[in-house]
Amino acid sequence: MGRTKEFDPGATLQAALELFWRKGYEATSMQDLVDHLGINRGSIYATYGSKHELYLRALDRYCENEGVAALERLNQPGPALPAVRDFLRAFATEALTDADRKGCLVTNTAIELLPEDDQAQRRVETAFHEVESAITGALIRAKAQGELEEEVDARAQARFLVTFIQGLRVMGKTGDERRINDAVEQAMTVLR
Repeated sequence: MGRTKEFDPGATLQAALELFWRKGYEATSMQDLVDHLGINRGSIYATYGSKHELYLRALDRYCENEGVAALERLNQPGPALPAVRDFLRAFATEALTDADRKGCLVTNTAIELLPEDDQAQRRVETAFHEVESAITGALIRAKAQGELEEEVDARAQARFLVTFIQGLRVMGKTGDERRINDAVEQAMTVLR
């Protein structure tokens, strides 16, 4: 008869996510996970697989949580362009108010694990594509509502904004408020 798990796998996954987010994949050892999660190696392996599999599951959870928040911000009823602007400002605010300067786990993963890790790359590309699609949809709505000129290429602007957001998340690690706020104001100039 197998032993009953004496921990909550969902809460433990969230704790692993937070540790990986703070330290990064490579800097987080299995012993760090054992100490932080309060469970033994055997339980980690039995429940989540390898450290890499645990990291990918934590990244999946992060993407699910952050993706829902992004879609909610961009799919608000009413004018679409203010929602896109608020979305950009929210990224700046998150970057500047993150006391640990963790950045974005997706961005951190791209910097640390790509291009060598195919599984991480697929997840990063999916996350970027989902945000790009949500922004594109909001910009198409903005065009339909007369908030943007008809000749604006919504997909190209969305790609620019996703790239900008990733740079913003990296710059957020510096804590340079003026640089971040100036960059956001410049990015806003494409949303006219």
